[in-house]
Amino acid sequence: MAYYFDHNATTPLSEEVLECLTRVQRECYGNPSSIHTAGQRARQAVEQARAQVARWLQAEPGEVVFTSGGTESDNLAIFGIVRRNGGAAGKHVITTTIEHPAVLGACAQLEREGAQVTRVAVGSGGVVDAEDVRQALRPETALITVMHANNETGAVQPIEAIAEIAREAGVALHSDGVQAAGRLATGVWALGVDLYSLSGHKLNAPKGVGVLAVRNGVSLEAIQHGGRHERERRAGTENVRGGMARGASRGRGPAGGILARPARNSDCSKCSGDQAQRRLRAAHAQHDERAL
Repeated sequence: MAYYFDHNATTPLSEEVLECLTRVQRECYGNPSSIHTAGQRARQAVEQARAQVARWLQAEPGEVVFTSGGTESDNLAIFGIVRRNGGAAGKHVITTTIEHPAVLGACAQLEREGAQVTRVAVGSGGVVDAEDVRQALRPETALITVMHANNETGAVQPIEAIAEIAREAGVALHSDGVQAAGRLATGVWALGVDLYSLSGHKLNAPKGVGVLAVRNGVSLEAIQHGGRHERERRAGTENVRGGMARGASRGRGPAGGILARPARNSDCSKCSGDQAQRRLRAAHAQHDERAL
């Protein structure tokens, strides 16, 4: 018998996710932007998944942006904040020396666009000192981006302390939570961050689906252009199959519970009750105005 332990690199699909993938592939083939029955069925599936992920994160559904994975989530957060309101030139970013390449690579690109980046070193235990982050602040600092837990050492960074510093300075804070989500017991906004990245394949969902949680009131400059999907934050037809699989994955929840899976008697063609129908119609109406 073969044993697999490298869950920090990726996780196998859970039985719940495999079941969900099969059902969605068979029943939810429509384009979520279409107004016919197949499209509306797919739209329901996407919004059901969004609500599940939001509940798990202790966030609102409108704060959940589906992406293609952790790298895109990090890039959308970093470029989306720094490039807004006139581009990156002249702005300043604070990060650490131990970030994932998705963050370090994005910061290097911002330097090529005229931004300045301070990379704060960590101590011997692999943890950054929040006061070093404070000392790195400048009047032109636009973003602080610090991972929640390191992908190689497992060292957990003092995000709450850094969040307090960012809040006092009026600077947006992003955290790459790919290795922490499902392992550390907290709701995403309780950390004090403004943006938080996740990747589905670390939580028994398939590769190719991720989430960026964006606190209400935080605006982003889109990094890909096209339709007005995901509240104009990420253009492109939604990945119904991936989103539903992410919603059905059974990671350990922020409050120590298990992320709820869809009820066995539900499918993509059914709504559960009048209240769900009203929410769904409201979501359709909002989406039809934005994603033409």
